[in-house]
Amino acid sequence: MAGRIEDYALIGDMQTAALVGRDGSVDWMCLPRFDSHAVFAGLLGTEEHGFWRLGPAHATGGEPPPADRRRYRGDSLVLESEWDTPRGTVRVIDFMPPREDHAPQLVRIVEGVSGRVPMRSALRMRFSYGWVVPWVHKIDGRTVAVAGPDSVWVDTEADTYGKDLTTYSDFTVGPGDRVAITISWQASHKDPPPLPDPEVALTATESFWSEWVEHCTYHGPYREAVIRSLITLKALTYAPTGGIVAAPTTSLPECVGGMRNWDYRFTWLRDAAITLSSLLRTGYHEEARAWREWLLRAVAGDPENLQIMYGIAGERELGEAELDWLPGYENSSPVRIGNGAAGQLQLDVYGEVTEALHLAHMTGLARNDYASLLQIKLIGYLEDHWDEPDEGIWEVRGPRRHFVHSKVMAWVAVDRTVKLIESGEVDGPLDRWRDLRDEIHRDVCEKGYDKERNTFTQSYGSKELDASLLLIPQMGFLPPDDKRVIGTVEAIQRELSTEDGFVLRYPTSSEGVDESLDGLEGEEGAFLACSFWLADDLAMIGRVEEARKLFEKLLALRNDLGLLAEEWDPRLKRQVGNFPQAFSHVPLIDTALRLTASGAYGG
Repeated sequence: MAGRIEDYALIGDMQTAALVGRDGSVDWMCLPRFDSHAVFAGLLGTEEHGFWRLGPAHATGGEPPPADRRRYRGDSLVLESEWDTPRGTVRVIDFMPPREDHAPQLVRIVEGVSGRVPMRSALRMRFSYGWVVPWVHKIDGRTVAVAGPDSVWVDTEADTYGKDLTTYSDFTVGPGDRVAITISWQASHKDPPPLPDPEVALTATESFWSEWVEHCTYHGPYREAVIRSLITLKALTYAPTGGIVAAPTTSLPECVGGMRNWDYRFTWLRDAAITLSSLLRTGYHEEARAWREWLLRAVAGDPENLQIMYGIAGERELGEAELDWLPGYENSSPVRIGNGAAGQLQLDVYGEVTEALHLAHMTGLARNDYASLLQIKLIGYLEDHWDEPDEGIWEVRGPRRHFVHSKVMAWVAVDRTVKLIESGEVDGPLDRWRDLRDEIHRDVCEKGYDKERNTFTQSYGSKELDASLLLIPQMGFLPPDDKRVIGTVEAIQRELSTEDGFVLRYPTSSEGVDESLDGLEGEEGAFLACSFWLADDLAMIGRVEEARKLFEKLLALRNDLGLLAEEWDPRLKRQVGNFPQAFSHVPLIDTALRLTASGAYGG
C-alpha cells in the first residue's frame, strides 16, 4: 500500500517529477514529461504497478522502515533521507538534474555515515501506468528496460540481478562510501543515453537551485515557507514551454475511497495565472515572460474558443479516460487520465488571465503587442457572453449556473482592460467598456447578494455560499470595509468552516435537495486555497491577529518538507487531493506577503 499523501517528497527537473516516500520508495514517476505514462504507478495501485525502493536491507527480508530523518538540502529540490539502523547510519540523496541536452534522469546516491549498513535497491518498472511489463536485459554492462516507444537505462557500479520481474542491487556502505544508481529515459528507437556522472549532476543541481532562489525579493518572517512554495511552483513549470501544471499527479482523491479523482497534469489558465502573479510579486520575471509566451501560443488566433486548460505544450485535446486495472489510491476509484473539464465554459478564466497580463505590465515586464491585442479580443468575446451561465471555478459537472465569482471575474477582466486603454497602450471602445464594467457590477450586486443575510451567494437566486466569494475584496470589486464584504466573510466563517477553522469550497449537498449540488457523489475536504483566502480577507477587514493565527495553523498542515496537497480532511486529519498542489502554494505566498506588509506576524 502507498504511504499517506503527506509522506511523500517531491523531486523534479522542470519537465517531470517523482514522489519519494519516507521508506525510500519512488511510487510515482512519469517519463519523459509530466503528462506522459507513468513508469512507477504504485501510488495508485500496488507494487505490481511499479516502484523503486532504496533503503537499508531488512534482516528478515522485509521492507525497510521509514527514514528517521529527511530534509531538502538547503533551498533546493535535492532530498536527503537518513536511517539509523543497528549496524550504523546511512543517507540516501535523491534528485533529478535540470535538463539541458541530456535524457531525463533520476539519481540516487547512497552515502555511508557510520558503521557498515547493508542496502537493497528493488526496481520494478512497469510502463503505461503499470499495465506493461518491459523486456529487461543488459547491453555493455548496462541494464535496460524496453517496452514500445520507451526505454529506461539503469546505471550503477553495484551488481544487479533480476528476480520476480524486479531488478535488485545488494551492497554495503561504510563511512564515506558513496554508491550511485541512476535511471535515464530514452526513446527506445534511439541510441543509448550517455553514461551519467552522478556527482557532477549533484553539484550542478544544487547550484541551479541556489542561484534561482537568490532572485527572490521576499525577505520577510515567513521566508522559509515562501521559498519552499516558490521552489515547488518552479518544479511544476515545464521548462521547454513555460506551461505550469496544477500538480504532477493524477487521481489522488479529494475524499479517500471516493470518486472525486482528477488528472491535474495540465495547465489550467486559472492556476497558471495566479502562479504567475505570485512569481511576479517575488521577483521572478523570466517565468512570467515564458508563461505569457506559452499563453499566446496556446490561444493562438482563436480567443473565442479559449479553453480553461491546455496541455503543457499548448495541446487542446485532453480526452478523459479511466484506467480500470489500477485500483486507485487506497481504493479510491476510478483512476482517470485526461480531463473532461477542458471543454467547460468557465467565464472567470477571462478575469484571471487578464489580471495576470495586467500585473505583468504593471511590474515592468516588457510590452508584447500581441498580448495586448489578445486582451482586447478576450473582452470583445466576454462583452457578448458575460451574462451566460457557466460551470464556474470549481468545474461542477451539474447544470450551468450564473456563478457570482464568474461574474466578478468578468468585471475584473473588463476593469483591467479599461485601465490598459486609459494608459494609452492600446486603443479600444473606452466609453462602451466603462459602461459594461458598471453594468456587470450592478448585475452582481442586485442578483448575487442576499440582503436578508448580508452576504453574496454562490449563484444568482441561490442560498448556498461559496468560498470563491472571498476574492471579491482581493480583486477590488468592493472595498474591504464594505458591509457586504464583511457580511460575506462572516457568513463563510459560520457556514463553510470546519471545526478547525478551515474552509470548504461550497456545500456539496443541501437540505431538501436529493442530488448533489455539483453533480458528483461524496464529500470532500477543506480546500486549502480557500482557507488562505479567508486569512487574507480577515487581514483586509482589520482582523489581523485572527488572520495571522489562521495562517500559522495552515502552515502547520504542511508536511515535514513544507509541501501541501489540494485539501485537508478534517475527519482523518490528513492531506487529500493531488500533490503537491500549485493552487495551495500560491495563496500561501500571497497571504505571507499580505501579513508581512501589515506587520502581522509572530516572533
